[in-house]
Amino acid sequence: MENIYDYITKETNAYLAPIQLENSAGISSGWSWSMLEHLTRSFLYKNSQFEEENDNRTLRPNKNIILAIMNVSYRTEGFDVKDIELYVNDVHEAYKSMLVRKFHNKWALEQGIDTFIDETVESYADYGGALIRKSEEAKPEVVDLRDIAFCNQKDLIANPFGIRHAFTPATLRQQKKWGLDENGATMGIEDLILLTNKQDEDEIEVFEVHGTMPIEWLEDEPSQKEESEKDVQQIQVVAYYKDDNDTEQGVTLFKHKEPKLPFKLLKRDDIKGRALGRGGIEELFEAQVWTNWNEVKVTEMLEAVSKQLVVTDDTTFAAKHPAGLKNLESMEVLGVGDGKTVKILDNYPRNLTLFNDSMERWSQQAQTLGSAGDPLLGDTPPSGTPFKLFESQTIEGKGIHEYRKGKIATFVDEIYRDWVLPYIQKEVAQDQSFLAELSADEMQEISTQVSENQANKIRNEQVINGELPTDRDELVQEELEGFVKGGNKRFFEIFKDEIKEPLSVLTNIAGKQKNLALMTDKLVNVFRQYLDMRSKGVDTAGLDGLLNTILESSGLSPIMFKPPPMQAPEQPQQQVSTEPLEQLAEAK
Repeated sequence: MENIYDYITKETNAYLAPIQLENSAGISSGWSWSMLEHLTRSFLYKNSQFEEENDNRTLRPNKNIILAIMNVSYRTEGFDVKDIELYVNDVHEAYKSMLVRKFHNKWALEQGIDTFIDETVESYADYGGALIRKSEEAKPEVVDLRDIAFCNQKDLIANPFGIRHAFTPATLRQQKKWGLDENGATMGIEDLILLTNKQDEDEIEVFEVHGTMPIEWLEDEPSQKEESEKDVQQIQVVAYYKDDNDTEQGVTLFKHKEPKLPFKLLKRDDIKGRALGRGGIEELFEAQVWTNWNEVKVTEMLEAVSKQLVVTDDTTFAAKHPAGLKNLESMEVLGVGDGKTVKILDNYPRNLTLFNDSMERWSQQAQTLGSAGDPLLGDTPPSGTPFKLFESQTIEGKGIHEYRKGKIATFVDEIYRDWVLPYIQKEVAQDQSFLAELSADEMQEISTQVSENQANKIRNEQVINGELPTDRDELVQEELEGFVKGGNKRFFEIFKDEIKEPLSVLTNIAGKQKNLALMTDKLVNVFRQYLDMRSKGVDTAGLDGLLNTILESSGLSPIMFKPPPMQAPEQPQQQVSTEPLEQLAEAK
């Protein structure tokens, strides 16, 4: 009967071979694909490496056209911790949501959630997929797809898969749950280290296998259960060493049932029948190959034309200068036979323009496939390009990246709900004190509430002391001005067990999807009409927040900008005529 050690060896070898992509009816598309080859090539091309003979760079330049385009994807498809908004999922306690959001911004940065988002975006963009593992800490782990030892190349997480680790003795000892009898180990960590040291191994290769596998691999004895119950979700941690006969032997360091697979996979531009979607680097494979081919040909051509060759029909002249004309002094006189010639061989590279044109076409093709036009790459537009046209091209160029950013945001929402929120819920229930920065709307809301509460408190104290209370509106305005002068960075305090209600999450990337410059331009036009309405005394209640939106979209702080109270236009005084009354009196 096959055991876990034989299974790993078999699947690792099978992973080396490509698969044929087929449709749902099993009809081949004629496209063979290897996940291992796909990952390896993507990694090499991104880092300016060839697939073969990397050490041989003689006349083999590598013009990397991929990295700049991928950097555009990282910038435009990523988002920040502040775009992940938490709220209290209770209608009666929803007012505490702002406290939770502010705490989350501080907590997430401390836990490295921003790094997790960046790593997810890079794996998603580079390889066409991001494999995320639930860790023992709050921050989930982004698995390097190149560490996968084997998997089903049609569906990664629906079938058993293995992750290869290379541990030093020191890092292997950090795995406290491994090598223990109660966890199913057949050999201790120290014994394994001793065996590998005898073989002069610097690193110890360990396979971590997850998936639904025979229950016998957990129980080490034939199962008496029904056939449908023989396969269970489990984890197996296995290593290998060579015995005295140089035969490879497998040992188990850890094995256990898994109630639920602790992995999630996000695919980019899904391709049916493949474990990974279409990678951003994969889109540029062809352009990179032919760009390098053109570069090699151009380099060979330049190498040839860099040599000046002399031709002559004077045999005596050639005999006098067998080493050529390299060692002659300036103005030295040379003798040439009657009717004979000595001239430089014409080796001008007449085909150079064709190769340059070819490279330019492939570069344009790469930018088109990668949705990385000149504006997104930061290139200066051609002279005479209208600003509005350049701005519009920049907005449209981000379209596909915004679409993918939305998919990543939805995926991060799911990870937060399933894995991250329990950690935050536990932390926010403790006493917390932290500094946070308030947005314009938050500052306005809080300053209004604080100033009103403070004004009421002062008036109450005045009444208790037998004093005449100050006008409430004056006190509110005075407290408001004092509060605003303190700036938008404030200390918050959450008391223990103040927030017990369940938390929920929403990744708000709506602001990211707007073009701030274009939106500001439109809002300014509306604001001009708004000012005109105020000058004419028209009621603009409900539109005062428009100024804050314009200032925030322009990157300015709206806290100190407060529109003056609307003044009613002065009406010209009309003189009331008394002449009719005088006439009436005379008549009487």
